[in-house]
Amino acid sequence: MTTTHRTTPDFPDCPNFPDFLRGEPLDGHPLRAHLRDLDCLEETLAFNRAFERAAGSRPVRRGPLDAETLARLRRNRLGGDTPPRRLPQARDRRLPGGVRVRVLDPGSPEGVLLHLHGGGWAFGSADGQDERLWELARGARLAVVSVEYRLAPEHPYPAAPDDCERAARWLAEHAVAEFGTDRLLIAGESAGAHLAVLTLLRLRAEHPGAYCGAQLAFGPYDLAMTPSQRSFGDRALLSNTRSLQGSYEMFSPGTDAGRRRDPALSPLYADLAGLPPARLVVGTEDPLLDDSVLLARRWREAGGAARLDVVAGAMHGFTLYPLTVTDRERRREREFLAAAGR
Repeated sequence: MTTTHRTTPDFPDCPNFPDFLRGEPLDGHPLRAHLRDLDCLEETLAFNRAFERAAGSRPVRRGPLDAETLARLRRNRLGGDTPPRRLPQARDRRLPGGVRVRVLDPGSPEGVLLHLHGGGWAFGSADGQDERLWELARGARLAVVSVEYRLAPEHPYPAAPDDCERAARWLAEHAVAEFGTDRLLIAGESAGAHLAVLTLLRLRAEHPGAYCGAQLAFGPYDLAMTPSQRSFGDRALLSNTRSLQGSYEMFSPGTDAGRRRDPALSPLYADLAGLPPARLVVGTEDPLLDDSVLLARRWREAGGAARLDVVAGAMHGFTLYPLTVTDRERRREREFLAAAGR
């Protein structure tokens, strides 16, 4: 279950969008063509400031999470303080091999979306986004299969990628019998986007072309840390340099930066040939900005199609919050997934 190792890619000087948006001219900027929602910048940055103020009033947590804190955070919706709402339209299944999934099928689907949730490989659940996934299922005419992969630190690498791979293989082999369609897509947010790329790489040899599109939202693709990850600092947004370091240690404990460049852990270093068309989205105030910019570039260099959308002013995980850019991003996601593979 390993991918072909590749030499370390050169990191060009990635444009610093946060500084750029605070006064540098737009014309001629290398990412200008990918910038979205500039008209919402004031609202989006105001939300970030309010988020930082609220986060600043809470005690800074350092070191590993204790079991009680971990359990409490897992009970709540990602980015919130209340449990997620489970919809009666969804049903839970256990696949051969023991992997659990949650299925949302609007009836007569025109494709199937394998969804991998975010949460730093340690939080989140297959039933944590029922409302959003049901809306997506109905809007894009897709059955959604969300994977309940095992979480770190109890189950470190390779547990989560193994579970996602098993679910993806099952879907590649049984989608027609189960859902009446062989049009398969994959999507994930944050850690889920990372797992989505690893899953495509793992399936490439045995099931080439099985998945016809990938929706990848603000994923970490270099666990050895891209320049934007290292330089982001301790800003009290949903993710920052220290929180990323903590997530990587839970997911791959005791692994140094050199070993984290293994493409089996960090898909930015993998051979990306033969992967389906992808849409990558990231905010300008996200420490993972470089990850999406560089992965999109490498995806295209390997001969694939990669659309990059950079949301002006958005922080990591912005789609968890009631913002204008969230509504727009969900529409763009729905449109991409409805059209992919047609």
